Amino acid sequence: MPQQGWSKKRERQYDHIKEGLEERGHSEEKAEEIAARTVNKERARAGEAKESSELSTKDISSGRRGGLRSHTGGGGRTRDQLYNEAKDKGVKGRSKMTKAELEKAVGR
Repeated sequence: MPQQGWSKKRERQYDHIKEGLEERGHSEEKAEEIAARTVNKERARAGEAKESSELSTKDISSGRRGGLRSHTGGGGRTRDQLYNEAKDKGVKGRSKMTKAELEKAVGR
């Protein structure tokens, strides 16, 4: 749920992130947590937060990090990311699968 003190832009950003995560199969509770953390980090990076950690302000942006980890371009998702998705989907024999086999097993 959006927090007090967030601008309308940040509330829209939160809703957009939350909806996207729910569409990808995350529970509502997990989607809310990830969306809130993402928005708070972006607020810290933009100087909108009263307090922020050094990591929040110096780490790469959430959008850039998501782009690096997306399944398009580059090496795509890591084997560990694919393994965790296979685990969530209950794929049998996943521990012995290669990255390519895991990609096929999770349907991407």
